[in-house]
Formats: sequence, C-alpha cells, structure tokens
Amino acid sequence: MTPPTMTPPSSDTGSCLRLSRLQRHIGGRTILDGIDLDVNAGECLALLGPSGCGKSTILRLIAGLDRGDGGSIKLDGRDVTALPPAQRQVAMVFQSYALYPHLSVERNLSLGMELRGIPRERREQDLVRVLTMLQLEDLRRRRPAELSGGQRQRVALARALLRRPRVFLLDEPMSNLDAQLREELRPQLRQILCGGSAPVVYVTHDQQEAMGIADRIAVLQDGRIQQCGTPQDLYSQPANLYVAGFIGRPKINLLPQTDGTIIGIRPEHLEAVGQGGLAAQVINREWHGASQQLTLSTARGELRWTCDGNQAVGETVQIGWDQHHEHRFDQQSGVRL
Repeated sequence: MTPPTMTPPSSDTGSCLRLSRLQRHIGGRTILDGIDLDVNAGECLALLGPSGCGKSTILRLIAGLDRGDGGSIKLDGRDVTALPPAQRQVAMVFQSYALYPHLSVERNLSLGMELRGIPRERREQDLVRVLTMLQLEDLRRRRPAELSGGQRQRVALARALLRRPRVFLLDEPMSNLDAQLREELRPQLRQILCGGSAPVVYVTHDQQEAMGIADRIAVLQDGRIQQCGTPQDLYSQPANLYVAGFIGRPKINLLPQTDGTIIGIRPEHLEAVGQGGLAAQVINREWHGASQQLTLSTARGELRWTCDGNQAVGETVQIGWDQHHEHRFDQQSGVRL
C-alpha cells in the first residue's frame, strides 16, 4: 500500500537563499573558501563530497549555529548573516537525533505544532500522514530510548517535515537507515522537499542519494565548489577530473595519453569490438541484476565495463568505444578540455 503524501513544508511565500563568498577558518585551516550558491524557492540543492570537505559547515552557517569569517547569507534579499538561529525560520535535521528523551514519539512531533498554534484537527492530520509516510505508526507511543537508531532518525526527520520553514536544511538525514528503507523513502522525500516554496539544502556523501533527490548538486572538495549543476550535467559534462571521478558508479575509466591529455570513458560506454580493439582479459565479474560489472586487465591498466553479456572470468575480449562518449581532461590541471 502506498503511504499517503503530505503537504510539502513551505512558508507563506516562496523564499530564495543566497550565499556569497562564505569563508570559514579554524585554527589556521581553511574550511570554506569563498562559497557562492543560490537556492531558489522549492528547489533542492545537494551538497556532495567526502567527509571534511565543508558540507556540514555550510549548513551550520545557514542555520546560524556557527559564525563565518567572511561573506554573507541572504534570505529573500534580507541579510541574515548576523541573526540568531531562532530568527532565521530554519528547519534542520542533524545526523544526531536531538529528540526529547522523556516524551513519546507523538509528543516529540506534536509539541512544536502546538507551540506554533496549529489547530488540533490539522495537527492530527499532519501527524498521521507523516507517521504513515515514515513507517512510524506503531511507534507513536514509544519514547526515544525504546527506538532503534534508524527509528530515531525517522522521528527527527518527521519533526522537521511538520514545520513550515523559510529554509529547509538536512545533514545526512538517512544515514542511519538501512539501504532498502532509504530506497523506499527517496522518492517520497523528494516529493515532500521539492514540492513546496522553501529552498532545501541537502548534505550527503552518497551520490546516488544526491542524484535521486536534488534538482542541482554542488560537488565540494577542500572547502571549494568544484562544479554545480543538474545531476545530468555533472554526469555527462564533468568540469574536471575530480568531479568525473566522484560522480558515477562504477567509477569512470581514466586513460592517460602521450599528448598530455587524459581520456575518460564511462563503464557503460565500453563495448566489445572485432579486430583492432584493446585486448582485455576479464579478471573479475559482479552481477548487478540485468547487467554485470566486469574488471578488465589491459596493457593500459584495469578498466571497468558495465554490460549485459555473459563473459566469463579468464576470457579475452577486444574492447573499444565511440569517440563521442569520450571526456577529455588536461593531465596537469585536471580541467575539462
């Protein structure tokens, strides 16, 4: 049975979030180095990158939980850089749960609505919908200590969804959920987050999660944005070697050339050819449902090949690709050519 949908979190009017030249330094180390980002009303922007790249620091600056060392944060043209968190109308879901331990799930979720003066009938309607959507119906009377880590994170997510923020911030909100539940919740979460008028900033290190939920993705490395664009843009037109290697699973194949260029080929764009191809031996095979991922040993290094054939480990094949699938990068700078 498909869970009922919930009215997306929104403010009375659409909001636009603008970050300009944000700087953050700690102990002489640069955490953020000139971050410029715009997030429009109803848009979901994912901040994607490895641990320590500055993703969560950006969220904390937007929420007012941390102070930057330069730059500005504007909401609908109003500078909120110096405002305390309570005046920013931000809903945030942390990696930690931040639940009231002495209150039941139901009270953890309804208390905020009561304080905001939401009528009882609508409180109950919204509560039932969010409990059902996040599969918490049978847990509404339990306290946080009686829940698993994944269940507590779902309660924290539900509490944020019940607010009507001007900005919606999520820091790895599904990190404690198992893979199956993350997959089930992804389209529902996108429907909720991206259907309202509040801009959404979604932090994750999981590219599949980012590509499945976000309208745009900003890829970060060492406190700098390497590229910002739609998931399709980042995959098909990576700006540099870092983005090309970070986006896409299995990872892109990188082949250095004698002219100082590196050619990138996605695993699905390799193909078996007749004579004249690159000789390759299958050294590993993994089945992925309708397709298989092969690891090939070649004179130019190991390659990854995604295909629907039935090659066996030890088999030798001739590999090639269509030139229009090539991504070319400068070997020294890593920039796309």
